[in-house]
Amino acid sequence: MNISNRLTYIIAGLLLIFVFIIAVFSVQGDSLTMDELAHLPAGYSYLTQKDMRLNPEHPPLLKDLSALPLLFIKNIKFPSEIKAWKEKVNGQWDFGHYFLYQTGNPVEKMIFWARIPMILLLILLGFYIFKWTRELFGNCAALLALFFFSFSPTFLAHGRLVTTDVGAATACFVATYYFIKSLQSPTKKNIIIAGVVFGVAQLLKFSVILLVPFFGFLGLLWWLTKSGTFWQTIKIGFLVFLIGFLLIWPIYQYHVWNYPPEKQLSDTKIYLRDTVKPIKNAILWMVDKPILRAYAHYFTGISMVFHRVVGGNTTYFLGEVSNLGWRNYFPIVYAIKLPLAFHILTLIALFYAVWFIKKPFWQNFGQRLKNWVKSHFPEFSILTFIIIYWAVSIKGNLNIGVRHLLPVFPPTFTLVAGMIAKGLKEPYLKLKYSLLMILILWQAFSVISIYPHFLAYFNEIVGGPNQGYIYVVDSNLDWGQDLKRLKIWTEKNGVNKIYVDYFGGSDVKYYLGEKFAPWWGQRNPQELPKGSYLAVSATLLQGGRGQAAPGFNQPTDYYRWLDRYEPIAKIGYSIFVYYLP
Repeated sequence: MNISNRLTYIIAGLLLIFVFIIAVFSVQGDSLTMDELAHLPAGYSYLTQKDMRLNPEHPPLLKDLSALPLLFIKNIKFPSEIKAWKEKVNGQWDFGHYFLYQTGNPVEKMIFWARIPMILLLILLGFYIFKWTRELFGNCAALLALFFFSFSPTFLAHGRLVTTDVGAATACFVATYYFIKSLQSPTKKNIIIAGVVFGVAQLLKFSVILLVPFFGFLGLLWWLTKSGTFWQTIKIGFLVFLIGFLLIWPIYQYHVWNYPPEKQLSDTKIYLRDTVKPIKNAILWMVDKPILRAYAHYFTGISMVFHRVVGGNTTYFLGEVSNLGWRNYFPIVYAIKLPLAFHILTLIALFYAVWFIKKPFWQNFGQRLKNWVKSHFPEFSILTFIIIYWAVSIKGNLNIGVRHLLPVFPPTFTLVAGMIAKGLKEPYLKLKYSLLMILILWQAFSVISIYPHFLAYFNEIVGGPNQGYIYVVDSNLDWGQDLKRLKIWTEKNGVNKIYVDYFGGSDVKYYLGEKFAPWWGQRNPQELPKGSYLAVSATLLQGGRGQAAPGFNQPTDYYRWLDRYEPIAKIGYSIFVYYLP
């Protein structure tokens, strides 16, 4: 299918405009989600205090971007005298709660404007998906990949929030694009751009450190398949890494400028208490050196993230509760959280990929593979990243959401779109176009129909968003985004008092006022007066109803008594409301 460049640009522009508009309008009804409670206040503290004592387990750049619009909002009070700021070690949750909800700050305005830079970053990612796919596969594939992105419920959900996951996806995709470009055309300009983008990527999310071994592998592969000189390849990789890691220093130096050295040292000792001794000693040695304390804070954050991935996080999955993770978690969540139409297109793309091999793959396999890699180095690099990232994700114990797989989405969109576009030729061309159009319309309808509740999207495999809570919760479904909608529900239904067990970043008292009565899962249900209303977030509800997985010894049966009742309402699919006669 031939599409003119002019028409291609028009359609691409319209898709990106669509993403921006739908993201802005859909997010206005969402209350503050869990991670935003830490990230947004932390970002504001970085810009105004030059002190990164809060939320060091994530790099600062995305939080800085989110807080930038807040500098133009007048009369924001910074509570520098409270204990969560002055004394606590990473008192991010207490500080965030106080800063947003107990100082009289214009919280709704702050939350809305902090999310706008995140949406702009989402648009930037869409642009690069279009750009790279077009360079590799042409106009038709580029528009198809951009469609997958524009109608991805996971990107529409998380690209509107002050979190790091879309930033990680952008970092991996764009940094890989420029690194490959520096290998293909090793000019000073390309190497410098690749180094700067690599450095920026490291400042978006610590998991992006995976690019270091990945780029090392790509460099080795380039040398082996492209007959380039070994030392030239080494030089490119060295310069890219050097520029990138040098860029980290001034950014982190700004963020520790007013961080008292003695507090940084004492905090770091606590952060690294379970870190292996050689790494711990090296970081503590750097903390003591004024010129190196910026890098000490950076490596402290990396250490914290690796420790958390190994340690896991208590969550619910397929009827079980555990903190050790499940090896089938990400494959199943990926299967049920992405549109079914896209999965069908992925299978078609895989069929085409096998078909294009034409002869048995085992015939002269080594030479054929080398020739293919040599002529399709970017495509092989993209495929390699997908495989590596999936392997690392499945091996880890941090199973709290499909959002952690977002870095594999853009390269997957690119390859699927490329194979589909390549297969759009005779025979059966009309049939292929008809099937493609049906699947495109199906995906578009399935995603738009859930507006504005993109976070709660589940595909037809599991019965849609109404049934999603049976399988997974947390940021797959319930991140605290529906508290404002609960307030609206109580007002419409004349509810004057409601017990609430809420999971999220917002303040229940702030929204419900005197209607709010606190509740928690392990409280005796006999304490509920007859005729009470009880609202429970899906994450807490399922955590209190699932079976304890082997090796998990915490209580998990405290909400099974609610099995006797049917909820009278589901607020945005994530808050279950019960009436207890």
